[in-house]
Amino acid sequence: MDDELIDMDALPLDRKSRLPGTGFFYPDSLDEDRAEERAMEAMEGAEAVVVTDSDADGLGCVALIREAYDAALDVAPFEARRRAKLDGTYEEEFGEDDEETDREESPVALLPSGPHSFEEDLEYVAEYLEPGTDVFVCDICPDAFEYIEADLTTVVDRADSVRWFDHHQWDDDLAAAVRDLGIDLVVGESDEECSTDVTLRSLDYDFDDRFQELATVTRDHDLWLKEDERSDDLADFAYWTGAEEYVAVVGAYGVDLPDVALEYVETRRVEKRQLVEKAVDRAAEHEIGEWSVGVTYGRCSQNEVADALREQGMDAAVMVKPAGSASIRGSEDFQRCHEVAGLVNGGGHPKAAGCKPDIYDDMLDYAHHWSTEGATTKRVIIRAFEQIAEEAAAEDAADAAE
Repeated sequence: MDDELIDMDALPLDRKSRLPGTGFFYPDSLDEDRAEERAMEAMEGAEAVVVTDSDADGLGCVALIREAYDAALDVAPFEARRRAKLDGTYEEEFGEDDEETDREESPVALLPSGPHSFEEDLEYVAEYLEPGTDVFVCDICPDAFEYIEADLTTVVDRADSVRWFDHHQWDDDLAAAVRDLGIDLVVGESDEECSTDVTLRSLDYDFDDRFQELATVTRDHDLWLKEDERSDDLADFAYWTGAEEYVAVVGAYGVDLPDVALEYVETRRVEKRQLVEKAVDRAAEHEIGEWSVGVTYGRCSQNEVADALREQGMDAAVMVKPAGSASIRGSEDFQRCHEVAGLVNGGGHPKAAGCKPDIYDDMLDYAHHWSTEGATTKRVIIRAFEQIAEEAAAEDAADAAE
């Protein structure tokens, strides 16, 4: 394939908003090989290993754990590289080397993961973990115990300790099965705490005020409270920068990001706002049960699109992405996002969830997805909303009959 066909920077904004990023077009096998190599290298000689979701909440947990282990990386090299990129002097100062080379390694290894890659990442830990290492899992809830039982058992046998900090919706049987392995599992209330909160109160360490504030502001974004504008800075910086850089920066500065980080975020937000506008313009309103649901398509920041649709009177918003996944956001009047997502191969929280319907069998399905702006995915998710609406109506009828 001609590289220019997947060069997103060369595309007009409207076409770029309809297609997935360049990484989508690389085979998973290439990513998996590199992910396994990085995991093996990270765990070599590590005192502790953290497997975590790679959003601001999961990475906030890593910053806390590294602080407790006195294992934070020096932030200065990250700031220098970011400044050089902003000023256009990166190659002059650092050459064309990979940012991962010649970088200090923390004795607390970071393995970025997520709901869709956790099983593979746990397999790497089971394979390469050095005996006696502490293991942490943060901000992840597995789909089912049977999928991870063998590897998790191996990890427990090899590790000195295994602790798991999360705030998602856990099934009682799943939680019991994990704890029965001897794992210290702490699950916070999903509508009250983020995983950074859970980690902060679970570690036996006297954190200073900047980490207390980091947890509070991370919660503001992760639970979609939207009461502190700095939470958007954290979320955007975590999304656009590397995991190690984010952890180093918030570990050093807390929520008050340095000027170089804020400048970088602002430069990225120019295009972000344009993509948000595209998605909002494409949105269609659907009346489902007692709720008004806005459904749209495109590469975009789902929270900003959801905010805009909520301002237009929507009780819930669905953002279908070109890569096939979708984000579902609720409001005070709709707090069943996780139930909708659960019907279409996903999950999450009452007011924020995600899913990826199992409807893509080959590239023709994706071609149809792109050319129709996610028509099939939209229909599947709308049907899930309709099912939840029917259940809600039945619940209301039962309550009225009592």
